[in-house]
Amino acid sequence: MTLGEFFEHCNQSPALLLGFFILIPLIALLAMFFSKGQRHLSTWKYLYSVLIYLVAIPGIFAVTLSIYLFLFERRSIMDINIYTQILPVVSMMATFILIRKQVDLDLVPGFDKLSGMVIILAVLMIVLWVLDKTHIFSIMIIPFYVVILMLVAGFLVIRMALRRLTH
Repeated sequence: MTLGEFFEHCNQSPALLLGFFILIPLIALLAMFFSKGQRHLSTWKYLYSVLIYLVAIPGIFAVTLSIYLFLFERRSIMDINIYTQILPVVSMMATFILIRKQVDLDLVPGFDKLSGMVIILAVLMIVLWVLDKTHIFSIMIIPFYVVILMLVAGFLVIRMALRRLTH
């Protein structure tokens, strides 16, 4: 199954997607009512961490996919898929807002890893967009593996620079 076939399947039967992306913020809302004064306990923080990861990974993927489709594929905003591009982002934002009202997100285990992944994805998308716009070609002068090694070295330098900025 390709990604396009998966998206087509989601469009034809969106009940599972709707259920998943409505259930996660609903669980966060229920946790708000049931946790009362115990929000700081590790049990609740790990529940929040699971909820955040369940919506953040599809949400970040949806944002990245949308950016890719707009910048590289030159698709119109009218072609946005509601179930695979908007619903995950809305669910992610609602879940983050509900959990942030309950506990400081810095106390949630693994949340710092998620923000680091978002920064790396953003930098990667910017670099790929710049490479696409500058039309750098590897013609017989430089072997292709050298070009790949230069790109990997550039990404490693960017990653080290981002680490120094965030620490």
